[in-house]
Amino acid sequence: MKITTNADEHFKSLNERIRACADTEIRVEGCMGQRYIAAGSRGKKIEICGVPGNALGAYLDGSDVIVHGNVQDQTGDTMNGGSIVVYGSAGDATGYAMRGGKIFVRGDVGYRTGIHMKAYRETFPVIVAGGRAGSFLGEYLAGGVIVVLGGNTDGLPVVGNFCASGMHGGAIYLRCEKLPHVLNEQISAEKKRGTQLKEIHGILREYCGIFGLSFEETVDADFFVLTPDMANPYRQLYTGNR
Repeated sequence: MKITTNADEHFKSLNERIRACADTEIRVEGCMGQRYIAAGSRGKKIEICGVPGNALGAYLDGSDVIVHGNVQDQTGDTMNGGSIVVYGSAGDATGYAMRGGKIFVRGDVGYRTGIHMKAYRETFPVIVAGGRAGSFLGEYLAGGVIVVLGGNTDGLPVVGNFCASGMHGGAIYLRCEKLPHVLNEQISAEKKRGTQLKEIHGILREYCGIFGLSFEETVDADFFVLTPDMANPYRQLYTGNR
């Protein structure tokens, strides 16, 4: 079913129309900043033409969302499952506290992407960005995987400042020849060829398939794998060492 909207429609009205639609496949055209689209949605495929507002796919619970354009902040906030595919770039706090599902962004992601991400039992959150990431990537990361491929960066670092601040779980993969910034001493960084990173090959094959990229060229590059150094954890931030 096709739903047509414009900048004059309030986000509540648009979301009510989407929720009331009995079809499992919905195409929204003319989206102009409406918030909370697909919040809590499950069992649907929602395709969006335009620029959705903040908190797209918040609490997403199994639906698949495709955006032909950019998205604003907090995309996938606390999502539990499903997928969000963005053919443009994403704003700040992408994947905020997400607990499952996948967010694939063709372009860049903003500040604090993946903040408070966590894995729980069989749920495992994933974010892949094809461009660069802003500062505070993976802040307080507790679980899941973040991959930044660093394409079309125009000479800018693949990631901004304070990457992995407070990280205590999960892993961050940065596709670059050298680390662009000094990391906190609580973070371990290991350089590997992408061809060695079998644990993310399935994720990258899916990502490349969606956006029409070469998997072989994507993995034929250097990556830095960031993980928390458990011998030197962040416990001093919260309690004194004794």
